[in-house]
Amino acid sequence: MIQNISLFENEPVPKAVLKLAVPTVISMMVTVLYNMVDTFFVGQIGDPNKVAAVSVATPVFLLLMAVGNMFGVGGSTFLSRALGEKDYGKARHISSFSFYGGIVAGVIGGAVFLFFAVPILTASGASDNTLSYAHTYLKYIAWGAPAVVLSTAFSSLVRGEGAAKVSMNGMMLGTVANIILDPVFILHSFSLGPIQIRLLDMGVGGAAIATVLGNILTVAYYLVYILKGKSMLSLHPSDFMMSGGILAGVIAIGLPASLNNILMSTSNIILNKFLVSYGDIAVAAMGIAMKANMLVIFVQLGFSMGSQPLVGYNYASGNFARMKSVMRFTMICNVTAGTILTTVYLIFTHRIVGVFIDNTEVIAEGVSMLRALMLSAPVLGIMFVFEFAFQAFGKAVPALVLSISRQGFVFIPMLLIGRIIAGLNGIIFAQPVADVVAIFISLGMFLKIKKGMEK
Repeated sequence: MIQNISLFENEPVPKAVLKLAVPTVISMMVTVLYNMVDTFFVGQIGDPNKVAAVSVATPVFLLLMAVGNMFGVGGSTFLSRALGEKDYGKARHISSFSFYGGIVAGVIGGAVFLFFAVPILTASGASDNTLSYAHTYLKYIAWGAPAVVLSTAFSSLVRGEGAAKVSMNGMMLGTVANIILDPVFILHSFSLGPIQIRLLDMGVGGAAIATVLGNILTVAYYLVYILKGKSMLSLHPSDFMMSGGILAGVIAIGLPASLNNILMSTSNIILNKFLVSYGDIAVAAMGIAMKANMLVIFVQLGFSMGSQPLVGYNYASGNFARMKSVMRFTMICNVTAGTILTTVYLIFTHRIVGVFIDNTEVIAEGVSMLRALMLSAPVLGIMFVFEFAFQAFGKAVPALVLSISRQGFVFIPMLLIGRIIAGLNGIIFAQPVADVVAIFISLGMFLKIKKGMEK
């Protein structure tokens, strides 16, 4: 813990940011792999309807991640400020509340998705061709909902106390398990030279089972780390507390963070509903394009999330100069990474989409969609730095407004307008336009908050 305090207060800014951000970036890339491998291995079956089914079920999975982020991001941000104030007892209360709150919310969410799967998936854009596959996928995800919520929450909470490598290791462990288990559960067989190995052949349902098992393994890893006593976090029931500002503090910051996922889920539902009118090929292609685009987005999210504890700690301790330096360096990292990855994607777009499925129609649609999504990628990370900074400041309202801007009141109207004006092309280009608008909104909000700091 003393080493973490030194990291927050004394380490040179580039070194401190990279120490926290690089493991977080790797964790986020692992999260991308988590999301990609299901689509990849289901795509190896060669049925676009099954790929579309995973795309249709993805918004529901995002809702579970939203719940995890409410307790994880809300708890970790509050935790970082408590550590900055040297209030270690409060930090224990925050972590215990986040843990038990996540369990209860995961059980409730899983029950809702289990009993209302068909109407939820129908609303999410499932067609007659994809509903049964999507239902099978969601059924298994619902049973594992508490593990999905806790793995997301623990990743942020552990990182919030400065243990970024532990957070990364937990995510990597679950992802490696998912990558190994996916082909075993999804595919019919595997050829190793002349040897034909029989697999479980569970298709889309197998993808969900592998995902849940990976999340369970991740949760188990974090539990062992915390229970060994190497952490400031507490899971002890005696430390559970909702009063004294604990509940309000976690939810005030966690809700905007979770709303980002909720609105992402909502916008994906609307997107799928619009795309399904152009056929299941369009749904499958956009699903692949969005999964591929996640790598660029999540790398920039990783730098922003990784530096957030530094921002929160130095804001709470009044070291605004160091806080601004952290934000500035993180932006440089994001723009650099975004530009490099965008260049690679634009050069190898066809190959990237083709990795997921061997279907000429899906590939052709997916290439156009991925290129459109990449237009805003080089500068999108600027908005993420501001978004996580607002959370670190404890500025609930600005964080909320910014969280709902990109995927909510900007993107959804862009979808509606784009569809009316340009049909399918208008739908495809709605996201990059919304991204640029959201960047300018975030800049304006930060300049206003900055004036308040300087008074």
